[in-house]
Amino acid sequence: MQYRTLGRTGIKVTPYALGAMMLGSLGNPDRQEGIRIIHRALDAGINFVDTADRYGDSEEVVGEALKGRREDVVLATKFWGPVDEDLNHRGASRRWIVQAVERSLRRLQTDHIDLYQLHRPDPETDIDETLSALTDLVRQGKVRAIGSSSMRGSEIVEAQWVADRRGFERFRTEQPNYSMLDREIEREILPVAQRYGMGTLVYSPLAGGMLTGRYRAGQENDNFRSTRTGMRHFRDERRLAAVEQLVALSEEVGVKLTHLAMAFVIAHPGVTSAIVGPRTMEQLEDTLAGADVALSDDILDRIDEIVAPGESIGAMDMVYRGPEVGDPGMRRRGLGDRSAE
Repeated sequence: MQYRTLGRTGIKVTPYALGAMMLGSLGNPDRQEGIRIIHRALDAGINFVDTADRYGDSEEVVGEALKGRREDVVLATKFWGPVDEDLNHRGASRRWIVQAVERSLRRLQTDHIDLYQLHRPDPETDIDETLSALTDLVRQGKVRAIGSSSMRGSEIVEAQWVADRRGFERFRTEQPNYSMLDREIEREILPVAQRYGMGTLVYSPLAGGMLTGRYRAGQENDNFRSTRTGMRHFRDERRLAAVEQLVALSEEVGVKLTHLAMAFVIAHPGVTSAIVGPRTMEQLEDTLAGADVALSDDILDRIDEIVAPGESIGAMDMVYRGPEVGDPGMRRRGLGDRSAE
């Protein structure tokens, strides 16, 4: 595989990154198969592995798989989400960050993390607090670079300004959602990341599985993903209609839909790597088979006609939208508030 520079860190990574969320209890509980999948990805040339502390026992599987191969891998993990019932074992406070990194280092069986990422914005914690703690981890040698995930453009800019004013380490990467169906980041996130020299590690390039061809309009989508709670997007008529058009395009140009989807996201000059998240060896092999696919301008123009640049067709349910969208109380005046009258 060819290599790309991760933002301005100088770190070289492959256009495909192996996402380990499904390797372990959240997806494939067979640890030995998970280890084999990681080894196969590394043998194929992938040098970038991404996981998170809230992905069940994924970090443990990754740690086992990287024994003897750690120095050949750019290892990324994330913190923020709840890992147990303790309300202080989550978020982006200094208190939690200094505990979370030690837990991840232990599970990953390593003395350093190459890219440590804030999994989601934490509106309850000042970004100064978060960047200060992460800066200490870099200076201690426990972390090589820091990144963010699912931030809005304004949050990215604020974090960069705070880092500059306070002399903190700055976020070197952003991890947003991006696929042929989900193109909102082309409007603001990718341009802002490029402006600040940030690498971009995009997740769900297959739209959570919708761009595998397994979920089709007029069919019963009854496998494990479409029946899970919070997966209503698999039954979104608009998304399914767009998938049908993309299936037709892939058949016309002779490029498998999964390969079309992966080639699309890594074609954007603002994208460093796309995360592939296989649950089985078969899924990994299918992705690897399309690693050399490159799309012509004509094909990219055809995709633009199906889903316009900067637009999305519906949205995946698990995508972070922020409390301003999720909490009705933050966008509605209380009954006792008569100030607008």
